[in-house]
Amino acid sequence: MKLARYRHSNMESYGVLVDNGIICLLALPKAVNCQPPLTFDDLIALGNNGIRIVEQLLRISSQREKRNATVGVDDVTLLAPVLSPPKIVCLGLNYRDHAAEQGKDIPDEPILFMKPRTAIIGPDQPIVRPKGVKQLDYEAELAIVIGQKGKNVPISEARNFIFGYTILNDVSARDIQFKDKQWTRGKGFDSFAPMGPCITTADQLKDPGNLGVRTKVNGELRQDSSTKNMVFGVCEIVHRLSQVMTLEVGDVIATGTPAGVGIFMKPRPKFLSPGDLVEVEIEEVGTLRNTVSKENLLPLSE
Repeated sequence: MKLARYRHSNMESYGVLVDNGIICLLALPKAVNCQPPLTFDDLIALGNNGIRIVEQLLRISSQREKRNATVGVDDVTLLAPVLSPPKIVCLGLNYRDHAAEQGKDIPDEPILFMKPRTAIIGPDQPIVRPKGVKQLDYEAELAIVIGQKGKNVPISEARNFIFGYTILNDVSARDIQFKDKQWTRGKGFDSFAPMGPCITTADQLKDPGNLGVRTKVNGELRQDSSTKNMVFGVCEIVHRLSQVMTLEVGDVIATGTPAGVGIFMKPRPKFLSPGDLVEVEIEEVGTLRNTVSKENLLPLSE
């Protein structure tokens, strides 16, 4: 099941992606007797119980009722599936092919850093290249969405703490990242965490360790790998992170990127420029599209 957050007629809602439409769960007549949570965040907080509620509601609703509750994808604005996570935790060097393209050793412990939630944008929103940044880069990543609070989670139980999976593009200003010799500033600008287009629930995605991961820039294939190249798999990531920090409902964990990022392209790097279209595709999750734009230096209005 694929769940999406969206805006339609100036109202935010969420629903189930089907073909080219979204079934608005709150618009189903049967929702009166089988009440789904009012917000997507509340649904995520229910974890597996929330998924069961949605499945039951779809099961008891007729095809006509579901059709009448469906809005076209082209008629809505898709939003980032998690708008304000407690934290965004990211892994570095978690793909063997990405470590190899840099000539670096495989890490024996996860390399962790964090992005601010103010970096989040949704599908089709612009990635803003900050003034002065010359080396803007992309990183396709499978992202875990946590659905249950946990600390010291055993590997064998890790799946129970995962609500689902989405896509996160770990946009990076390489000139700042390598100048600072740490990653927070170079990866923390507003718009540097495009996310979406939906969440594929954990019960549907049976093998997150064998998914195709691809990035295209203006139609040119740049990254073409698989999550089977990850150093630390999904369950081990949840286990190891929970030994460091308490995992909270709505946390987003970006699991690293494979080979093919712009800075290591041969014979010379290929960085992003205003007007470029970046498309990140992960098998069984979807495609996240964003266009690069110049920075608008006008002050943020309240």
